[in-house]
Parts: sequence; C-alpha cells; structure tokens
Amino acid sequence: MASSSNPKFAAAAQIVARLRAQGHLAYFAGGCVRDLLLQREPRDYDVATSATPDAVISLFSRTFAVGAHFGVVLVVSGAAIGEEIATEVATFRNDGIYSDGRHPDAVRFSTDPREDVLRRDFTINGMLLDPALLLPSADVTPAVLDFVGGQADLAAGIVRAIGDPERRFQEDKLRMLRAVRFAARFGYVIEPQTFAAIRVLAAEIVQVSRERIRDELTRMLTEGAARNAFELLDSTGLLQQVLPEAVRMKGVEQPPQFHPEGDVWTHTLLLLEKLPPSCPPTLAWGALLHDIGKPATFRRSPERIRFDGHVEVGVRMAEEICRRLRFSNDETAQILALVQNHMRFGDVMHMKQSTLKRFLRLPQFAEHLALHRMDCLSAHGDLTLYDFAKTQYETLPQEAVQPVLLVTGRDLIAAGYKPGPYFKEILAFAEDAQLEGRIHTAQQGMQLVREHFPL
Repeated sequence: MASSSNPKFAAAAQIVARLRAQGHLAYFAGGCVRDLLLQREPRDYDVATSATPDAVISLFSRTFAVGAHFGVVLVVSGAAIGEEIATEVATFRNDGIYSDGRHPDAVRFSTDPREDVLRRDFTINGMLLDPALLLPSADVTPAVLDFVGGQADLAAGIVRAIGDPERRFQEDKLRMLRAVRFAARFGYVIEPQTFAAIRVLAAEIVQVSRERIRDELTRMLTEGAARNAFELLDSTGLLQQVLPEAVRMKGVEQPPQFHPEGDVWTHTLLLLEKLPPSCPPTLAWGALLHDIGKPATFRRSPERIRFDGHVEVGVRMAEEICRRLRFSNDETAQILALVQNHMRFGDVMHMKQSTLKRFLRLPQFAEHLALHRMDCLSAHGDLTLYDFAKTQYETLPQEAVQPVLLVTGRDLIAAGYKPGPYFKEILAFAEDAQLEGRIHTAQQGMQLVREHFPL
C-alpha cells in the first residue's frame, strides 16, 4: 500500500510509534490515508493523536507550535540541513462555533478519535490508519478506523460532507472549493446533499480570503483535471462568485471558420482540458484568461463576428483579476504577457528577424508556445505557426536571439550624442540592425546610427 522507504512516511511513522510508546493514541489521518488507500503516494503525512500539544512538544526535540491553540504542532525530523521533514501533529479535538467561517472560536481537546473525525470535512478525508500495519514486517491486514463511511465513498467515487453539509461549509467556506477540487481531481461526483449545500451557500465563498481562493483555483488548474473543475465550479454557482468574468464567456459566439468548436466558454474549457498535471501555474492562468476580453468586445459585422481590441481589454481585465486575487508581481507579469502576446503568433512567419527574435526571447517563452499550441488544438487544429515558432525557438542560438549589444549608450555619449529620451529609439534601431544581420561590428553600428540620426 505504501513505500516505507519514503522519508516523509518514515518520519511520520516514527512520530506515531513514539507517541504510542508513551501511551497515547496516534494515527495517520486525513488525506494521506485517502491517498494510501488509492495506491497514491501522499504529498504529506499528517498525524492525529490523543496527546496534548504540550505533551507532543515535550516528546520531540524540534517542534514548532504553529497552531497550538487548535492543537497543531509541527515536529521536525532529520538532522542534516536540506533533509529536514516537518510533520503536522494534531491533537484530537471537538470544535466549537466558527464565527469567522474559517477557524473555530474555541476548541476542546479530546482523547476520542471518533469525536475528532466527526468535525472533519469529507468522508474520504475522515479515516485514520496505524502506519505500523503498513510496514513489510506487519503480519496483519491494515485496519482503517472509519467512523463515517469513507471507505465506501472512496470505492463509489463520492465526495460527501461529514454530517450536515451546510454546517460543515458554514464552519469553513473554503470547503466548498475543496469539494469541487477533490471531485475533479479524482473524477468523483459530489453527493447530492453536499452539492445542494454548496449551491445554497455559494455566495458566502467571498468571506474566504482572496489568497486562499487563489490557491484553491490554482490547484484546480494544475492537478490535471482543470476542465472538470471549472465545469463543477460553474454548476455549483461558485464560479459566478470567485470569477464572474469567466461566466460571461458562456454563449459568446465566435466565427466558425476559425472556431468551429463553439463559443468562447467552450473554447476555454477545451484549453483547460489540455493542461497537464503540475503545469506552471502562470501557464494555467494564461490559458484560462487568454480570451477573457472577448465578451466585452464582441461585434457582429456584415462579414463576420469580430473581437476588435480583445487583447488590450483582456490584459486590463486579467490585471484586475490578478490584483484582486493577490498574485505576486512576477506571476502577474507572466500571466499578462501570455494574454498580451497570444495573438502575435498569427504574424510569426512574416515578422522581421529583429521582431521575431525579440518575440522569441520573451521570458518563459516555452509557456507562450504551449499556450499557442493548446489554443490551436482547441480551435481550427492547424499547428503550422506553432511548428514554425517552435523550430525557430529551438534552433536559433541564444547569442543570435539576445546578443551582446554592439552599440550602447556609452558609445552614443562618446560619439557626442547627448543623453535623452531619444536614446531609447536610437539603441532600439541599432539593436534591430544587429538582430537582422545588417551590422556585425560596433564601428558598423555607429556608422549606421550617424547616417540615420545625424548630430
């Protein structure tokens, strides 16, 4: 079921063993149990125990009380720098009221594992497991503590809230997005009462911090089931709350000669379907937002449907979305670059060498290529422009695409030019000539500058 050689597994199993040796109950808990039962390697291993936070801290030499008020302690294993493993150890507890829709106002620690499980989110995440029974030396079948029917729901492919769904979502509104993400990731269905509760409470998702919403959406986009996730977001009513701009793409017609697949929403879903697991988050968001400006620029001319200026409008809308969801400056810059440049591939075979090389040296150009490929495959299917750009990108040497400049600002000053705003124009002119192969030395460059920009 699991690889006992996994360092994270070993670290968590040792923590459980030590807690048990001191007379405490201790188990693997939550998502790691789910993943182990699905024959998947968990990303992390969490431990649930009857030991209080103080008892946990006293038993291990390196701990951090990251949420001791809620019974959570990080136990650090491994002595070598760079090899340290932090395992979350949480005390069994019974939560009180959640006034802020995220954290309980107060918690009561418990020694009863069943009581702890009943306050968790979904049945498939509500199982406990003794890791000692997973080791090769174990001579018994691994026994799962399952008080909520998690194994049955796992086998049936169901995401079901534990207990009353509305109460679970009122406690932590982010659980609504997590229900969608788990259903999409595993290809499961959301149990009807759980689904209905999300529909009822969808408008309250805005009480969750923008950063947490952003992170959940990013996980949905990068776990390999983005289309399924966004269709579920739409059907639950959550998409209208977290990304209303995307909902407006529905029903917006496109010219059939270029987009036989259908409207802008359908086209975008087809792109999302092509996002591989663990793809760069900026590429995923670029795919989602690349045509976000089309609904606002839709126009039906006598000749055909047009979206004049949709790139410029899309960049402004994407910038607002990135600001609203509090992306970093670097992430925002790359997402906006993907939106801004996605239509430039249409001219790639007719660009001057200088324009082409500047295009190819955009930061993370591989993401631009990937977006264009998905864009084509989700529409007309013609990859001619993609193949040309990819070949140029892979075959042109870096020194040809971004060479050491033959003419610099110092050269201009030495030649008698006075610094000013026009320097940028002169330097760009000289670089274009270099990229196009019209000059090969600094002397040739300065001669060309003098001819076109006489003193």
